[in-house]
Amino acid sequence: MTTDTPNGTLGTAVDSEDARWEIRAWLLLGLAALAIAGVFALLLAASRVPGAETLIPWPLRFFEKGLVIHVVYSFVVWFLCLLGALAAATTYHLDGGRSRGRSTGRSAVWLVAAGEILLMIPALKHDTEPSLNNYVPTVIDPLYYLGLVFLFMGVLFVILRLAAAFLRRVNEPGSGGHGILMTALIYVAAFGCFAVTFQMAASEPTSPELNERLFWGGGHVLQFVNTGLMLCAWWALAGAAGRPLPSGLFFWAMAALALFALIGPALYWIYPAFSPEQTQAFTNLQYLLGPAPVVLAAAFLFTGGGTPPTDDRARLARQAIYLSMAVFFLGGALGLFVDGADTRTPAHYHGVIGGVNLALMGLVFCALLPSLDRAPKLSRAVFTLFWLYGLGQALHSAGLFLAGGYGAPRKVAGDIAGLEALGAKVGLYGMGVGAVIAVAGGVMFIWITARALLRRPGPTDTGPRRELKI
Repeated sequence: MTTDTPNGTLGTAVDSEDARWEIRAWLLLGLAALAIAGVFALLLAASRVPGAETLIPWPLRFFEKGLVIHVVYSFVVWFLCLLGALAAATTYHLDGGRSRGRSTGRSAVWLVAAGEILLMIPALKHDTEPSLNNYVPTVIDPLYYLGLVFLFMGVLFVILRLAAAFLRRVNEPGSGGHGILMTALIYVAAFGCFAVTFQMAASEPTSPELNERLFWGGGHVLQFVNTGLMLCAWWALAGAAGRPLPSGLFFWAMAALALFALIGPALYWIYPAFSPEQTQAFTNLQYLLGPAPVVLAAAFLFTGGGTPPTDDRARLARQAIYLSMAVFFLGGALGLFVDGADTRTPAHYHGVIGGVNLALMGLVFCALLPSLDRAPKLSRAVFTLFWLYGLGQALHSAGLFLAGGYGAPRKVAGDIAGLEALGAKVGLYGMGVGAVIAVAGGVMFIWITARALLRRPGPTDTGPRRELKI
């Protein structure tokens, strides 16, 4: 039976070829989502160039549709693919590396792959309507909703298989495994919220207003999923950096996060569906996202102990976790001043999502790729991409916040008239420069990770690692 080291381990997961196939497939799906999000970001910029409409027959309202695709692929699909990879790894570990539920795992992968394709198609059509609702923005088209169903159901399949593996477990999950299990439980709560709202609104005509109600509750709970993924990554990175978090503290922090998330489904019984009281209750739920990250960050930063980084992998893990915490808490602090009407709101969520992304990027390089014998050389470019993405996201968020303080409205394309104050202009330029720097880091991450996943596995400069340290 695999024991729980200070790093945590799901070592038996990668003893199985099926496990390695699934983890790699989920990572490739996640990278594809980031790549698609990046392509649409470039198309959005190109569509605003004067005269571009004479060269390319852009679909009607392409800017709003392209923005929907960019957000959904980079903030929803990418995160859920990482959850799929971690759920698959934990399942095979609990089963002692055996291939029970292999067909379920592979069906889930292909279901999500189909979902990624379906989600993109409506943005390229003329007769669809964008809906810039919060959390899971949509393009009003049957193919888009079918793509969401495929995505959410595919992830649910691997989580239900994970639950079955836990009940019949051969190996204990360990601390990292417990964190993944509780993050999976939060996902089930979010899925339940979506199912309830879709059932309640099944007879209503689709509209942006309806989409806002459909995704409001479940979207809030999905933020707990994202936070859970980040905390699992912090746990793995802290161990890899030589400063492991206390296992008991990590367990109770994750348990508290899961318990807070389970309040979400209960709100459908406490308040009338879609009532102002329920809407405000879900809004207030966001304040319960903070305690678990604060406690674990304080434990990492102020308790000391551990050993200095002894190799590039440990140094990268420490850099990733520091940057993740800095950007995440910057976004959290900015969130104390938002009112939903201006760019201070995207300043907040770009910060917190940037912090989650940095943690997951670190997890990919320091745990997932090495476990697949696909660890790339940790060259200067790898360390640089983390600085580019982290500092770029911080500057982007700060610029959005500064411009929002002068009244810059959110979800508006093109020049913003009436913002003549120097502070507003500084904010807008900072936003743009930060975005370019962050995108450069993101492109480097996609390129290096994709090369590692698509080459043949084998020893690298960091050495083969068949033990998945989470």
